[in-house]
Amino acid sequence: MARNTDATPAEPKKRFKRLRQIGTAFNQARQLDPAVVWWMLGAFVLILALFVVLGIVFGHPYYLPFVGLPLAVLAAGIIMVRRTERAAYGRLEGQIGGGGAALGALRRGWFHDEQPVAIEASRPGDMASAAMVFRAIGRPGVVLVVEGPPARAQKLAEKERKRVNRVVPNVPVTLVRVGTGEDAVPVRKLVSKLNRMRPALSKEEVTAVNKRLRALGSSPLPVPKGVDPLRARPDRKGMRGR
Repeated sequence: MARNTDATPAEPKKRFKRLRQIGTAFNQARQLDPAVVWWMLGAFVLILALFVVLGIVFGHPYYLPFVGLPLAVLAAGIIMVRRTERAAYGRLEGQIGGGGAALGALRRGWFHDEQPVAIEASRPGDMASAAMVFRAIGRPGVVLVVEGPPARAQKLAEKERKRVNRVVPNVPVTLVRVGTGEDAVPVRKLVSKLNRMRPALSKEEVTAVNKRLRALGSSPLPVPKGVDPLRARPDRKGMRGR
């Protein structure tokens, strides 16, 4: 009988790729938060110890710890993700374009622009004190994420809101200011705030609004040629751990 020599063991390759991805994520987590190793170890030991105690109490000293082992690994993984997210958002706080970078962590169903749709600098090329507006589109409607000096940022956001209303007049437009203060949202809470907003559009309407606003484009950026206004921004992919 002839053997099928074309068949290849794909499953081990997938497992190896997955392990390599986990290793890469773990190394990135250690770079962002060196203490993450001890937090993960503590969660693992705590969960496993709990199942050991339960095993002794209920007369299954080997079975219950065996059941608790994958749960302990899962707990360590959750701690790694949470600590990494917190450290990443902590680095974005106070950074130029930090609010826009945080939008990259929005869940599926949202559209957002990689670059700000509007920038206003007090002096050409001075991005440290510039007001910026980033745009996100989801089921709650259009969300304009504003950062920079409050007065100029609010004025710029209102101007951008009028532009959006002219193109999609019946779509809700919400302004969210990122930063510090009573009316501002910290970068680490921006994504959760947007995800908690009440839906107002269907999925099909979100796609249609996104296409129309893409055609609208963005306001001209008041910076000299060759200057990247977001050069100092943190890397989005690094923050997402992708």
